Amino acid sequence: MKRTLSEAESKRVLAQHGVPVVTERPAGSADEAVVAADELGYPVVVKLCGAAIAHKTERGLVRLGLPDEASVRAAGAELLGAATDADGPVELLVAPMVRGTRELIAGLHTDQQFGRCVMIGLGGILAEAIGDVAFRLVPIERLDADEMLDDLAFRALLDGFRGEPAVDRPAIADVLVGLSRLAQSDPSIVAVDVNPLIVVGGRPVAVDALVEVEE
Repeated sequence: MKRTLSEAESKRVLAQHGVPVVTERPAGSADEAVVAADELGYPVVVKLCGAAIAHKTERGLVRLGLPDEASVRAAGAELLGAATDADGPVELLVAPMVRGTRELIAGLHTDQQFGRCVMIGLGGILAEAIGDVAFRLVPIERLDADEMLDDLAFRALLDGFRGEPAVDRPAIADVLVGLSRLAQSDPSIVAVDVNPLIVVGGRPVAVDALVEVEE
């Protein structure tokens, strides 16, 4: 039987294998969310998090760019109030607002014929529309990861432009090799979706992620 880990659990798993994830704090109430936001610094993002909640944006369960305590408290109460019985146990996730002009998608996919593959591509809201992705079978090494980046049709976006530094390709390669090692170390993991992997100052950081396991 397959199940999806919560976003918080998924990020903890990925961080253990070298995937850089955004700093965040869990909160069980709107007041706790305010405390977390004060610690992290404004503006912040607040999300409703739970193992049964996979598509937060489509359900309106994400609040971006909250500038102060009042907005965080209101968002926290609103999000907790939006939880349904089907969502099961939930909590709030509070994180700094991360901004970048380039977004990637990375992950693991299990092909019925060939097995598990690492993938990288153009991410964000355009990921499905453009479909610019590259795959390699697990296991991969840094050379394979670098070749995957060269396979992307939009690889020029990885170069420096309009005042933005070039993407740190070795850092992206580390993410892909980390995903490969995660797959090797835990056979129960059948899928990983890191989207978006935002490029900030040339380096990637995962702001959303889901891990699917088969028990």
